[in-house]
Amino acid sequence: MAGGTWTSQNKIQPGVYINTKSRGNLSVSIGEKGTVAIAEPLSWGPCGIVQEIIPGEDLRPYIGYDITHEKAIFLREMMKGSDTTSGPVKILLYRLAGTGGEKASGTIGGLSVTALYEGIRGNDITILIQEDPDAEGVFLVSTVLDGTIVDEQSVSAIADLAANVWVAFSGEGDLEDTAGLPLTGGSDPVISTGGYADFLSAIEPYRFDILVYDGTDHITMQAIASFVKRISDNVGMKCQAVMANAQDSNSEWVISVNNGVKLSDGTIVTAQQATWWLGGAEAGAPYNKSLTYAQYPNAAAPYPRLTDAAVTSAIQAGEIVFIESFGSVKVCTDINTHTSFTAEKGSEFAKNRVMRVLMQLCNDVYKQFSLYYIGKVDNNTAGRNLLKGWIVGYLNEMQANGGVQNFSAEDVTVRAGNAIDSVLVDVAVQPVDSIEKIYMTVMVSVNAATE
Repeated sequence: MAGGTWTSQNKIQPGVYINTKSRGNLSVSIGEKGTVAIAEPLSWGPCGIVQEIIPGEDLRPYIGYDITHEKAIFLREMMKGSDTTSGPVKILLYRLAGTGGEKASGTIGGLSVTALYEGIRGNDITILIQEDPDAEGVFLVSTVLDGTIVDEQSVSAIADLAANVWVAFSGEGDLEDTAGLPLTGGSDPVISTGGYADFLSAIEPYRFDILVYDGTDHITMQAIASFVKRISDNVGMKCQAVMANAQDSNSEWVISVNNGVKLSDGTIVTAQQATWWLGGAEAGAPYNKSLTYAQYPNAAAPYPRLTDAAVTSAIQAGEIVFIESFGSVKVCTDINTHTSFTAEKGSEFAKNRVMRVLMQLCNDVYKQFSLYYIGKVDNNTAGRNLLKGWIVGYLNEMQANGGVQNFSAEDVTVRAGNAIDSVLVDVAVQPVDSIEKIYMTVMVSVNAATE
């Protein structure tokens, strides 16, 4: 179904078309909460496929490693959340395909064993074959990963073996005892920038609020910035990208990370790698919360630690900076890269809490109307009042939760459009932002009687 913005009432496809503009100090924009998407060059898993991960699940079926492994650091950081907000509720993970990858394999007698996926993780798999002492002619075939049996089958012949989530078996004939058949020859594919173009095509049908890119290729960064803008403006799903050193994007749809952190265990997280945590935290932050001064869990220090002047310059450029505050590492201010303010898109569009309010509104209206109104409600006074009633009730709920302020039912109008099947909806909202600057004057008085 179509969606996005509109200039004239001339759309062909049924859909929900929403514009956002500044009006005085009233502001409207776009966004949603909960899901973060990322493409990674992995050592295990299906290539070119979007996998949905729920935080807390066993990660081995997705990336080949558990949550404690160094290869899982990007997911571990992404799931942390902050001291005031949760992490994402869902991660959309895409393994970049690349070229030249090989599956680990091994052969013993008439049996051939091949890792299910290409990559070096397959080299950590060993196959054990032992005759069952309690059943003549029966063999126990175990798939072992990191010293742990992850699959065991009791069979009489090679043909009886079934593939599991780690390896596939082939061949024919009888099995032979072996104390261990290690698989070898697995190699990771070489990733090119074209892999990220394939990722953008694959992820477009999914709904997500944050897309993370942890690389440095400027062409890819430009492509991602254009992608999230197009999705937000034309497709009807509002989202943002989180990248490092992307301040030149100058877009409310792009969040840029300036520096990284040093974790408490000594691990250095670069600015590119800090996109993992920030992307997850931005996705998990609700519309009525800001990440300004949100704490980066288990971070010991900013890396590098910037001077006060450098922090100011970075903020003016539209970048998120990690600073040290009373022994904790925190986000200095929760902003995006929108710095060229206009009458239609003022400085409020640079604040990510404001963006979350507006994005949540637009995405929820889009979903609600798509499911329950388009093609189902008459375009007459009664039908248009139904539309208005839902929006008013929704914004009253958002106001009760601290998302917007000074809202009343008169701020919503629903009129007949130019065509017989169209309506024109005007909504004025004033998002609530967090207190970030406190100006205080302390007056000191002297008791004249004691002078």
